[in-house]
Amino acid sequence: MPSSPDVAVQLYTVRSALATDPEATLGRLADIGFRLVEPFDLLRYRDALRAALPSHGLSARTTHADVLGPDRDAALDAARELGIATVIQPWVDPERFRTPAAIAELGADLSAAAERAAAFGITLGYHNHHFELETRVDGRHALEVLADELPPSVRLEVDTYWALVGGADVPALLGRLGERVIALHLNDGDGSLETSRQVPLGSGRLPVREILAVAPAALRVIELDDTDGDLFDAVRVGHDLLVGLAGG
Repeated sequence: MPSSPDVAVQLYTVRSALATDPEATLGRLADIGFRLVEPFDLLRYRDALRAALPSHGLSARTTHADVLGPDRDAALDAARELGIATVIQPWVDPERFRTPAAIAELGADLSAAAERAAAFGITLGYHNHHFELETRVDGRHALEVLADELPPSVRLEVDTYWALVGGADVPALLGRLGERVIALHLNDGDGSLETSRQVPLGSGRLPVREILAVAPAALRVIELDDTDGDLFDAVRVGHDLLVGLAGG
């Protein structure tokens, strides 16, 4: 089975199967060809991942975890134990992007969290949804305004599909954000907020090739929030597309 060390899958995609049987779920992903996964709900799955990842030849470079809440240190400790180098804040209240002052406050909170993460040997990242792009400040996407508030040590994982839904020209956005983008979420669909209309990568509106050309060094992370079809089949299509584009 072809595989690529540069293609990961966000485990939220297969969350129902993972909740039922983590071992079997990770085995199915390994059989598709994945060697990297991106965990979520790290404290819930910490024990399962500790044993199951190495048993299936899997590892994780990035994980989603709330670093702005009361379980921050526990999440950072779990990431350190599992050998995960980057912890990514997956979501914040959209109200934190409504005004320049709110964005500046969020930037300060993320910067403080990054300092704490560094004490664990962890890099901090931020993952967007649609509202960070939909909201504009003086004509700029609010995500870009936030990026200006953050130290270079805080990296970005750009969810390319939600950026598209938010109205961004995604390749142009990535070009402006530059090297601080260390990972891309790659899911596809019709460009609407309806998650069931998401489809296997390459069969929707996302300009996949143009995106990869702008961010060639970023980790590719396949994700679907939902789909009308089989999620494992959709993940397989995305994996094979990305491996093929990489010449694997």
